[in-house]
Parts: sequence; structure tokens; C-alpha cells
Amino acid sequence: MCGICGEVRFDGGSPSVSALSIMGDVLAPRGPDSSGVMVRGNVGFAHRRLRILDLSDKSEQPMVDPDLGLSLVFNGCIYNFRELRAELEDAGYRFFSNGDTEVILKAWHAWGENCVSRFSGMFAFALHERDSGRLVMARDRFGIKPLYMAQTGKAMRFASSLPALVKAGGVDTSIDVEALHNYMTFHAVVPPPRTILKGVRKLPPATSRIYGKDGRFEDRRYWDPPYRREAGDGAMTRDAWQELVLDALRTAVKRRMIADVPVGVLLSGGVDSSLIVGLLAEAGQRDLMSFSVGFEEANGEKGDEFVYSDLIARRFATDHQKIFVGSSALMEALPGTIASMSEPMVSYDNVGFYLLSKEVSKHIKVVQSGQGADEVFGGYHWYPPLVDAKDVVSDYGKVFRDRSHAVLGTQLSPAWIAEKDASGALLEEHLLRAGADTPVDQALRLDSNVMLVDDPVKRVDNMTMAWGLEARVPFLDHELVELAARIPPEEKLRDGGKGILKDVARKVVPSEVVDRKKGYFPVPQLKYIAGPYLEMIRDSLQSQQARERGLFRQDYLQRLFEKPSEHITPLRGSELWQVGLLEMWLQSQGV
Repeated sequence: MCGICGEVRFDGGSPSVSALSIMGDVLAPRGPDSSGVMVRGNVGFAHRRLRILDLSDKSEQPMVDPDLGLSLVFNGCIYNFRELRAELEDAGYRFFSNGDTEVILKAWHAWGENCVSRFSGMFAFALHERDSGRLVMARDRFGIKPLYMAQTGKAMRFASSLPALVKAGGVDTSIDVEALHNYMTFHAVVPPPRTILKGVRKLPPATSRIYGKDGRFEDRRYWDPPYRREAGDGAMTRDAWQELVLDALRTAVKRRMIADVPVGVLLSGGVDSSLIVGLLAEAGQRDLMSFSVGFEEANGEKGDEFVYSDLIARRFATDHQKIFVGSSALMEALPGTIASMSEPMVSYDNVGFYLLSKEVSKHIKVVQSGQGADEVFGGYHWYPPLVDAKDVVSDYGKVFRDRSHAVLGTQLSPAWIAEKDASGALLEEHLLRAGADTPVDQALRLDSNVMLVDDPVKRVDNMTMAWGLEARVPFLDHELVELAARIPPEEKLRDGGKGILKDVARKVVPSEVVDRKKGYFPVPQLKYIAGPYLEMIRDSLQSQQARERGLFRQDYLQRLFEKPSEHITPLRGSELWQVGLLEMWLQSQGV
């Protein structure tokens, strides 16, 4: 829901109204329904609104409460806002609107920094205190809603997208060498605070930040669940775990139906999205709209899973829409898809979500989606090899990393090679910190807190919001994740992965959907690059801009051009698409 941006000056000057306007224009697709700007003293906020809750003008932003001396811009949805509002009203607060935005204002005044721990939802917000001059920024537990920042002289700008900051000017757009290392070796994941550009940073998830009037700030991580068994968990039976997961999932799905507009489902036909549909039907949801997308096959690899999405649609009588994307339409959509990325993201299904969201937004404003289940319930193929890991950092790197530090040195130009193995250090930092019982727990925590944030979650936000569509992800309900973190790894890894979740799913959806080979969002044309796709990437990487940038060794690129289908990463990605996507993204941003 929405796009936010702003500028705060720490030298007594006034914010640039022009910069606010430019950033707001870039964010317009995220919030096509209305806009607003507020400048007061050294602070300027701008907002683009997608009306989901309280459709009246009373919930317009930036929202100002003159009695409390607070101003706010907010992106997201607080699912428990009605319960929090009732508690605040009992404490004497009075409300002028009926949405969740004003609840954040009152909650901050009542509970201070602790308010974010009480929010159930997805959110990124900036709040200014008139009397103290402080600026407060916060991001939800999984970074579902983005928040980028750039320091420009004595000012700090922030926005819901990186391109908005770049477009406003004054940003250092040179490449961050360590971020480039992450991109090339950590499956294109660049963890916070870095981005691929030196001058743009992002607030980590589950973090609140408070800026003083002088520009100095302090961060506080407000959520970090342990991945270990609690007292009594060892006596839990499989049936008991199943009941707890099913109850938590019911609650998570129900929470995400909170809206003053209809809510649909992105139905891939896999276990996760099918389970969401089944639980909504179980709860009595009628006339539910569901949407699926499919692509042409390539190299013998099928490009859709319509047989399973059709089965679920018939079983639960959804109003189902199927979108088939031919090769020509896919090619036409790639420039828009790449331009809509806040950061370069290599997953092929970006274009799938982009095209699906374009069609879905013609019918509906809000959807639920199944992202996060694999990271939370152990669905990926790289978890089983870690069960008996003696060196989890090395063993995780073998199954997840796209290439080693040494191999990268043969592919990047010398000027762009980081002095150290930046991604190895990152893995060591996250995997070895206290709070996880086993190597699998360590990997699940890393993937849920780091990889998930800057791959699947970011992908869904960017591609849906490019068309003014809000996506909600019930598998990332924080209470569900806290529960899943306690479940023994062997219960998750059973049955080819996600064993405990499959047990639950069999209680709700047809077994044909559960007991089948794991599927992905297939876009085979981008995995087996040939024809016009190969020419598009070749043109980009051999352009004058790319040659002047000089990121990659020419002998490496030549090997990729000659036999693209032979250079596939351990996670089944195309090396040529990875390097080509980075260059195409940089060019799309005018970098």
C-alpha cells in the first residue's frame, strides 16, 4: 500500500520541494489513487496512496496530528490496527480517521519505540516529532515493505524505491564493490545496509532508527526469534505440531483479509498458494478471485502449472483467471520489469509477477501470495545436505553460492574484485551467531532473515507495486514464523522438504497438489537464453556504457555468449542472465 519519500536537513535549511516532487512522481505507480506533500521546517514528506483501508480522505497522507505534534508517512498495513485502536481509545486517545495510519501516530505517542513490537503487519514509516525534532524510521520484521536512504550533503533522503532517490539527483551512483561481490556470489542477494550503489543504503528489517537534530542516529533491532527448541518441545508429537501450525496459518490468512476492498489470491498451483485458497474457503470466503500465469516452454521445460491451479480453482469454486504469456509478450515486458526493480534481481519469475500483477490490478487491489513457506518450513534442496554439517559456513556455501571468491576473480575485471571474500564473511557472521540449535536451524534463520528479504520478498513488492497492487504474505506472519522456528528440523525436511506443512496441507487441499514434484515459477526462455533474448543481453553487455564500466572480463563474457546454456549456477540460474541483468538494470536507471 503506497509509496513514501522525504527529506530531512540537518543544517537548518529547508527540504527541496523539487526533490520531493520528483521522488513522488517515480513512486506514483505504487499509489495511483492520490498524493500529498508536507514541508515543515527542516522536514519534508511526500506520499502516494493506494486506498485499501478507510477509503475516505480522512486517512490521506502525510498525516499530521497537531495535538500530539507528530507527522507521518507510512507504507503497508497493520493487520491488528482495530485491536490496537480499541486499546488506545481506552487509554484516552481520540481518532479522526478509521484506518491504520492514525493508529501508528497514537501508538508511537503512547508506547514509543515499543509500538513496533505490537504491530502485526508489513510496514515502513517515517515519523517526525515536532517538539524534539527527532525523525523515527522503522521497517517490518521481514522487510516486506522497503525503505531506502541516501545522504546528500547535510540532508538525508528516503524513499520506498531506490530509483526514486537516484532520479532526484545528488546520489553517489558508483558501484559498491562488496555489494557487487554479494550479487555475484550470494545469488544476487545484497543484504542491508548495502545496495549495489555506494550512495544508497537500506534500513534493515525488524529495525527502528531514530535520528537526532544533528543527523546522528541509533538503530534498534526489535525482533530476532531464536531457532531452537523451548522447554517441553521435545515432548511434542507430530500431530500436536500440525495442529499448532494449522491454527497459526488460519490466523495468518484471516488477518490478511483486513481491507475495505476485495482481497484475491495469486494461485501458482503449488502447495503454498493452494493452502491459502483452501483456508479462505474453509473460513467461508465466497467469490474469491484467483490468478495464475504461464509461459511458453523452452528446451523441453514446461512453462506453466495450470493443471494444478485449475484443480484448486475448481475444488474451491474461485473466480479464476489464467494469463498465458507468449514469447513476444515476454520480450516486450522485460524492459518494464527491469526498470521496476529497486535493485537488480535475477530470479526469472520477476517478469512473471510483473505481467501477472498488470492483469490482476485490472480486477482487484489486494492479493495474498505464498512467498516465504520454503524459507520458513525448509522446502529448498540445500537444507538436507546440512543435516550433518561439520562446517556450516563452508557447507552452506557449497550448496547456495553461485561461485567462489576465487572463481569470481576470473570473471570480474581486476578493478572490481573485492579484496576479501565479502560473501564468505557475511555467511560466517549470520550462520555462527548464537541462537540456533543445529546447522539446519542456522541456515533457515539466515534464509528467513537475510535471503528472503532481498530476494522473494523484494521481488513480490517491486513487481506488484509497479501496477498499484498490494501483496500480502501470510507465511511471513511473525507468530507463525516464531512457531516454525521451534519445530525440529527433521519435521520440516521430511517428505522432500516442508514435511510438516504438507501434513497440514493434506487436511485442506487435494493430495494431488501436495504429493507431486516441487515446482517453481517457470520462465524457461530466460534460463535457456537463445534467439532475441541472447541478442538483447549481448547488445547490453557489448554497449559503449558497459565497456566503459568494465565490470566483467571480456573472455568470460565470450564464453557465456558462445554456450549460454552450459553456464548454469548451482541454484539452476543462468550466469549470462545474471551478468546481463545487472548491466541492463544499471542502464535502465541511467547509472
